Amino acid sequence: MEVDIEDFDSLRHYLTRQGRIKPSEPVSFKKLSGGVSNRTVRVERADGDAWVLKQALAKLRVDVDWFSSPERIGVEAKAIRWLNSLAPKGTIPLFIFDDIANYLMAMEAIPEESENWKSVLLSGKIVSNHFEQFGLLLGTIHRRSSEAGPEIRRAFADTTYFENLRLRPYYLYAAQNTPAASEFLKALARDTMRHPNSLVHGDFSPKNTLIYQGQLILLDYEVVHFGDPAFDVGFALTHFLSKANHLRPERERLAVAAALFWRVYRKQIESLDWAEKLETRAVLHTLGCLLARVAGKSPLEYLTHDEAAGQQEVVLQLVAAPPTSVNELIAEFIRKIEAHA
Repeated sequence: MEVDIEDFDSLRHYLTRQGRIKPSEPVSFKKLSGGVSNRTVRVERADGDAWVLKQALAKLRVDVDWFSSPERIGVEAKAIRWLNSLAPKGTIPLFIFDDIANYLMAMEAIPEESENWKSVLLSGKIVSNHFEQFGLLLGTIHRRSSEAGPEIRRAFADTTYFENLRLRPYYLYAAQNTPAASEFLKALARDTMRHPNSLVHGDFSPKNTLIYQGQLILLDYEVVHFGDPAFDVGFALTHFLSKANHLRPERERLAVAAALFWRVYRKQIESLDWAEKLETRAVLHTLGCLLARVAGKSPLEYLTHDEAAGQQEVVLQLVAAPPTSVNELIAEFIRKIEAHA
């Protein structure tokens, strides 16, 4: 790797040598934070054109050892091109270029006036339309990719990065730390690979979502693969319910919003032959992710020690007798968290 994009002198030299900018062109660089698996830099040119450069790391920036080949940037570059044709218009940034040898890619930068949805939610601002958009976005990606034919299945058949960055550090690592749920989590990880029904984002969360002029824009595609859509649903619901755990004054509103997300999503995929059996797996993945985000390699940083312990206790109770529907799961999680407090 010949360039570290967080070294701005090296980055300027690289972009000039590659013909991406002119030698004397005024360019500003800004290091972006928030992710653990990439270096991320905003590049803004004098004419107002702006990109975000991402460079994959071999060792993730977390407290425990967590490694993944930086060649996964090739998956992200391929995914952003596909998603621009699959997702609703305006919800995916445009692809600019990639350089797999240097483990980097560039995409259109969203204006700096945008807000990160995770930050908005943690501030207590719950907007129903955002949850509707999120359900529509996920449902559209799942439906269109499911209907797209064999080419997309072949293009995203490799699940290596999903296994390395999700199943092992989330479900299997959490299984080591929670013996009471060990068999549940191991079985869930195995079952995840048996339902290749649609393109799966694999990191579908508010953290990876910007809001610009009321529009949600989805980022981060490094674990995209053709797999089980129920994982994305469970991953998203986990973030809503974990924030309901953390934000007691907004708990009921977040529960209602989570149910709205599910309702909008379900309507988008209801015509597909695998839709009927998805809900049961979505419940299980929500439970698995709720547990993984307090006992896996990437615990949610905003949960206090007591909140994380309460979430683990409640999920273990639910794992013993899983709810039969997403709405029941939402209601039971909220009820038990309230009782635990």
